[in-house]
Amino acid sequence: MSRSPPIHVAVAVIVNSSNEVLISFRSANAHQGNKWEFPGGKVEESEGIVAAIRREIREELGLKIIKSEPFIEIRHHYHDKSVFLDVWKVSHYQGNAVGREGQEIEWRPISKLKAGDFPAANIEIIKKLQFI
Repeated sequence: MSRSPPIHVAVAVIVNSSNEVLISFRSANAHQGNKWEFPGGKVEESEGIVAAIRREIREELGLKIIKSEPFIEIRHHYHDKSVFLDVWKVSHYQGNAVGREGQEIEWRPISKLKAGDFPAANIEIIKKLQFI
């Protein structure tokens, strides 16, 4: 049985001056629901990764990204779908984060990120964050 192509997801690791990272809670009816995640979303057809991250973060959190850089690329296969997480670290932004889609959000110290709270595809992000 052949797998469908992975879903290309733009992911933002937004770090504040207190070395906390912004996370949001996935709704129960979402894929990998009832877990925390790093914000982002699907890259639209003919959209570049930087444009996708800026759009998703503006839509979801009301933040304007000023400076970001590639952080890690992750390919993960769940039992029902495959994802390609194109993860960028955001070091400068404008605005105050608000869960604009009704989602709970939280600034969490990097040292307090627990792999079990996140979808499996996010574990490599958490590991890499321990070294920044």
